[in-house]
Amino acid sequence: MTDTFEDRLNQILPRVTSEDFLQNRGLGNEIGFWIFDYPPDAEIAMRDFISSVIEPVLKKHQPPLSFATLDLFELVVNLLEDRKLLDKAIDMQGKQGDDKALESLRRVLKEDKLAERIVQQHNPDALDLLMLTGVGAAYPMLRTHTLLSALHPHMKQTPLLMFYPGRYDGYSLRLFNKLSEDHYYRAFRLVP
Repeated sequence: MTDTFEDRLNQILPRVTSEDFLQNRGLGNEIGFWIFDYPPDAEIAMRDFISSVIEPVLKKHQPPLSFATLDLFELVVNLLEDRKLLDKAIDMQGKQGDDKALESLRRVLKEDKLAERIVQQHNPDALDLLMLTGVGAAYPMLRTHTLLSALHPHMKQTPLLMFYPGRYDGYSLRLFNKLSEDHYYRAFRLVP
């Protein structure tokens, strides 16, 4: 019998606050990358759970935990704003269409550069946990499997938890349970 979405939500905090999770124990020398996949139609409930349950509990945890929550869509928008490209991209999309705008953005939104920006904003060495949200909103500007690969050399011993609107089976990511699979096998499912 499969756990319901609510049952799976209730398993997040015990796992991410466990010493094994925080110390990357039991991973067979793999890096501590975790994915919590959830039904895409539960996006609003997932966001609410992160902000009203997970983050407050982590803030009050004893011993204190240092964590950061990063919305990937906000990361992309902020980068475009910093480079004074957001209005240009919106204008290009209106005049030349989605494909042309996306092609133009892909030159700027390279995942290795975004990984470096994440590390600059949220020093993994100073964190006990980094959480990534906004995956669905950042698509197709950002490909999460490529970003995760780009983050591998930077995260060292800091666990990373990505909240993913779709399906992760341990071998591939299927965004929104509809898009073609992107093979990625270096992460673990947080709640199977």
